[in-house]
Amino acid sequence: MKALCLIDMQRDFFPGGALPVPQGDKVLPAINELLAMDWDVIVASKDWHPPNHKSFASIHEKNIGDVVTLRGRDQILWPDHCVQESGGAEFMPGFDTSRIDKVFLKGTDPEIDSYSAFFDDAHLRTTGLKEFLQESQITDLYCVGLATDYCVLATALDAVSCGFKTFVVLEGVKGVDLHDSDSEKALEEMKKNGVILLSINDLENG
Repeated sequence: MKALCLIDMQRDFFPGGALPVPQGDKVLPAINELLAMDWDVIVASKDWHPPNHKSFASIHEKNIGDVVTLRGRDQILWPDHCVQESGGAEFMPGFDTSRIDKVFLKGTDPEIDSYSAFFDDAHLRTTGLKEFLQESQITDLYCVGLATDYCVLATALDAVSCGFKTFVVLEGVKGVDLHDSDSEKALEEMKKNGVILLSINDLENG
């Protein structure tokens, strides 16, 4: 049984949003191609931050990109983004959201961030994604979305640790790349941890 996981396909992560991933819109054709394929389950994650989330630079009166400590972990500070009920938190137009079976919200605790669609960054709280996939008897999870070097990376690594055979479709991901080669390093880390990187052609050719 296989599932497609769409990670944080939200307006704020696309060009014109509060935290745009460079060329993030380039993933949309791949997402649409994948959505046209057969899946047993399609899930999606959303950043769903309260307005006072402590990953926001504005809360600390610091600069975007500065690092603070949250719950004993280093936390990069971001612009305010994907605030609950805001337009920027909504899915980006351009793909068929009606095919999504369930949406999992993350980053809801103001005290800690949640890059992964499975858990918060300290693995203190689950989003329910692991349990849902297990109940759905999913064995293989195919991940796409934004951004390669943060939320896709964390989600893929957690998927492996949860026992799922995990794939990342390369045409369906783009990275923030705050530092040179961050996305490349993220893909290497995924591979080292058992994530299978593949192209849409690989999927189409079986």
